[in-house]
Amino acid sequence: MAEQGSRVPVWAREDNRRRTTLSREAIVAAAIAIADAEGIDAVSIRRVAADLQARAMSLYTYIERKEDLLDLMADEVATETVVADLPSGWREATLALARQERQTARRHPWLVDLVTRRSMVGRVGPNMLRHSDQSVAALAGLDADPAWKWRLLTAVADYGTGFAVREAREREATRSGQGEALEPYLRRLIEGGDYPHLAPVMGAAPAGDDNFERGLSWLLDGFARELDEDPSPGAWAGPHRAPRPARPA
Repeated sequence: MAEQGSRVPVWAREDNRRRTTLSREAIVAAAIAIADAEGIDAVSIRRVAADLQARAMSLYTYIERKEDLLDLMADEVATETVVADLPSGWREATLALARQERQTARRHPWLVDLVTRRSMVGRVGPNMLRHSDQSVAALAGLDADPAWKWRLLTAVADYGTGFAVREAREREATRSGQGEALEPYLRRLIEGGDYPHLAPVMGAAPAGDDNFERGLSWLLDGFARELDEDPSPGAWAGPHRAPRPARPA
């Protein structure tokens, strides 16, 4: 029995639309522009139609539902995470991709909200796959088992996503003034003596300190050291390493 249209990923559905002045590309571009300016919550079929000076119902000829539009937006933005000239070394290539992802998240802060609110299982589009494929290609020169490469890819992705979430929250707090309003309250609590470990580090970071590159380097350094000590995939046993034979004298 054939799958219903709503059960098939939006990228895989047959394009049998009647040609008009509208297009799926124009709808997605308009939605991204709205999200960039006002956040993901401002995006709706009605709002996009208004910006395109079209009837809301006419957009459903191209996109069945809002969830499909959000998927298409995320996949379109994923084109910006592809690095045009990928460095040859695995470390520099991985750094270049991580930097590119961070810049993309900065240009489109709503992407962080979208990723953290919705499961991406079954929502991976062709451009996201292209980025993933390039991430694997970045490790082509790394002499390691595929399992180790996968561990590195997921660790870097987790680091980048976590950093992007925190950065987006801090920018929003600064924009709304919430951070400035909250700081005196937190300082009073900490200086009251109930949080002795927090007091010395409260506000200790230098102004403008950007820990992204430093933290990523720590992660890659640790991976390289772990791999150099024992490159066999079977040596990894969760949080504890299996015993290794003594090296010959």
